[in-house]
Amino acid sequence: MTMTRVTSPFGFESTAAEVIAGIDLHDRRALVTGAASGIGVETARALASAGAETVIAARDLAAAERTAADIRAATGNPAVSVARLDLLDRGSVDQLVRDLAGPLHILVNNAGVMAVPELRRSPEGHELQFATNHLGHFRLALGLLPALRAAGGARVVAVSSRAHLNSPVIFDDIDFRDRPYDPALAYAQSKTANVLFAVAAARHWGGDGIEVNALHPGAIADSNLARYYNPAELDALRSSGRYTFKTLAQGAATSVYVATSPRLNGVAGRYFENCQEDTPDDPTAAGTDAAGVAAYALDPEAAERLWAVSEQMNQ
Repeated sequence: MTMTRVTSPFGFESTAAEVIAGIDLHDRRALVTGAASGIGVETARALASAGAETVIAARDLAAAERTAADIRAATGNPAVSVARLDLLDRGSVDQLVRDLAGPLHILVNNAGVMAVPELRRSPEGHELQFATNHLGHFRLALGLLPALRAAGGARVVAVSSRAHLNSPVIFDDIDFRDRPYDPALAYAQSKTANVLFAVAAARHWGGDGIEVNALHPGAIADSNLARYYNPAELDALRSSGRYTFKTLAQGAATSVYVATSPRLNGVAGRYFENCQEDTPDDPTAAGTDAAGVAAYALDPEAAERLWAVSEQMNQ
């Protein structure tokens, strides 16, 4: 069966505010991870502006409180709260799950870490980027499954990256125990895992009315995600012409689109970029503003294998 590709009138330059214009999220609750900085702030701001009860989940509670106050003032929506979330701390993830009573309509797995320069591991011994970007969000989403089911129609958004094109999940050595650690490959693997999570979750949770999709937000230089790059490297990337950088408001647009657009009703297990469902990766199209999606990131067998591995790693 051929699935129709989902398109929209939005594109590379669209902002989160433009994407959510006209959408009513009153009586809806949303949780955005990593929402105290970067595109997470703009994602939470857009959801709150449409009336959603919005939870800002972040490690830095002081920064989260400042962000929440700013969003309440800017949107006039008083229902913006904070929750502590450290994706590397299972106790923190489980506490958030326990504290969140009632239905959850939108979960945006936005938090992430990129290009950690040296090999670091989670308390359980897993490579840090995989543990943060995938395993922590996997545990959170599974923990919140009852709340998502209770919504009677929920969306889960997995923020991935075009960097997934640089590596599949290396199942034989996810944690870099046998191969030399490479910051870029570790990040790429974790971002492929984000897409595979959406593919598997779409199958596992489709019967519960939960739609799960993944996306690439765009290249955004003014983000905490780039904190391990030195300024000279970022300047070199800007001048190379390889990437056209987005503003934070533009970077949040695809997350907001996937989380809220009625065009995605009934759509799950797919990957979006520039507010469009992405086309298969074309290696000859380097330098364009749309990079495509790797076949291995949408592979249902790899998705199921990752699901089983992730359950095992989270025990």
